[in-house]
Amino acid sequence: MPVFILSLCIVCLMAVIVYQQITFRTGTQKKLREMHGKLKEILDTDSGESIMVFTDNKELMELAAQINRMLENQSRIKVDYRRYEMASRKMLSNISHDMKTPMTVILGYLEIMQMNGEASPEMLQKTQQKARSLMELIDQFFTLAKLEAGDMDIELGRLDLSEVCRETVLDFYEMLSEAEFEVEIDVPETAVYIQGNQEALQRILTNLISNVLRYGSAGKYLGVFLRADEQNVYVDVVDKGKGIDKAFAGNVFERLFTMEDSRSRKVQGNGLGLTIARNLALQMGGEILLDSTPHIQTTFTLQLKRICY
Repeated sequence: MPVFILSLCIVCLMAVIVYQQITFRTGTQKKLREMHGKLKEILDTDSGESIMVFTDNKELMELAAQINRMLENQSRIKVDYRRYEMASRKMLSNISHDMKTPMTVILGYLEIMQMNGEASPEMLQKTQQKARSLMELIDQFFTLAKLEAGDMDIELGRLDLSEVCRETVLDFYEMLSEAEFEVEIDVPETAVYIQGNQEALQRILTNLISNVLRYGSAGKYLGVFLRADEQNVYVDVVDKGKGIDKAFAGNVFERLFTMEDSRSRKVQGNGLGLTIARNLALQMGGEILLDSTPHIQTTFTLQLKRICY
């Protein structure tokens, strides 16, 4: 009799286990079908929702978490793509505008010259200036396109950054004098070496100083300071103009980003200079940082790795 009872208990226990397994499997399959249906709905409607699973099954919860992670990544990629698409459209619109303006002037002067049968020195000079402006814009546009496509090889070598700073500021001497700028330069007489490319460095500094002339002219001040620590060197390009509001500080390095009044003829900015400068800095393993207090002081800092041999 005890043996019979024991056997019956074993059979009952096995029956319970089999039932639980069947129930568990059925419940799991049901949850999987629900997850499949919800995932299909999210993908079909592009709703941006997440999958919600109410279960004690840890494997199903982990699966749902990984699916939601993929959905979040997909949503992030779509947002970035839309932002890039909008930026590209804005870029083409602004480039078209900036190219059309000098071309209209050039064609207008050429038409006047043709009607008069002669060209005055003043007209020739203005036509030449506009043509150079147009060529500069085209050059900047293709430079940025090459940088972003990774088609521009920048050969790095040992350079004296002190010398590059002095030469670049000297190139602006006449322009700064005409604009009545106060210029303050603090560059060591001794060499400060970096691993960089001279042409790229000159272009970065040229773009940063040009940015001061365009947007910081109200302060009538340009400061160029070279400092270093054991690992890095820093070039601070400072102005005391209108500055950049914190709301825009994160966007100044974006392609063709300009402040509201930068589309005016007086300012003549096209929004490519800072983007190119930062891309070139990144190519050399560096960075450009911004610190601005509007109408007090704005500082763009070029940071590069230092070499001490």
